[in-house]
Amino acid sequence: MIEVESLTKHRGGKPVLDAVSLHGAEAGVTVLVGPSGGGKSTLLRCLNGLETFEGGTVTIAGHRLAAGPHTGVELDELRRDVGMVFQQFNLFPHLTVLDNVMLAPRTVLRLPAGEARSRAVELLDRVGLAAFAAARPATLSGGQQQRVAIARALAMRPRVMLFDEPTSALDPSMTGEVLEVIVDLAKAGQTMVVVTHDHSFARRAATWVVELAAGKIVRQGMADELL
Repeated sequence: MIEVESLTKHRGGKPVLDAVSLHGAEAGVTVLVGPSGGGKSTLLRCLNGLETFEGGTVTIAGHRLAAGPHTGVELDELRRDVGMVFQQFNLFPHLTVLDNVMLAPRTVLRLPAGEARSRAVELLDRVGLAAFAAARPATLSGGQQQRVAIARALAMRPRVMLFDEPTSALDPSMTGEVLEVIVDLAKAGQTMVVVTHDHSFARRAATWVVELAAGKIVRQGMADELL
């Protein structure tokens, strides 16, 4: 499902990713760990075409990205199959929770309103927020907003989900509820790549752990062996 071959990325003349290669299995959870500045988030952004790179290739969910700029058509097709949840929630404040989740299926997939609404309601129930469908994001806690962001990404029914430190902007009291949603997704067989500093979460959810430092893979293997 995910193949990264000799991925090389420079910023300011210095390597951020130095010939990184890894593989992620379908229905598996690959967790990226390591010190801050090691290249984890940059690698994740390369998987979704948010960063260009100077060398190597990325193949994910049947889409192949080569070095250099990517066309808008390539990126549109890629992002139909690869969803991403960021550190910040990035919800539209003027829309209700339900409308935030419905938006992409309506505008990108051109789903009829009824079908998009049904899908959104089902996903909000899945993340435990069905009762908040009519609420505005500003009235929710950080943990609730991040769960809405997860539901919004799932609304496109992606083959792969990417999470960039999804709990780093949350208070410790809110972290658990978001991690539980991700663990449930893992148990349901959702293919995922997760950047995290939470090793206890990695031990629970990961199929494969990759440790990066200074833009290179230091170690990779099973979670119970590495952590």
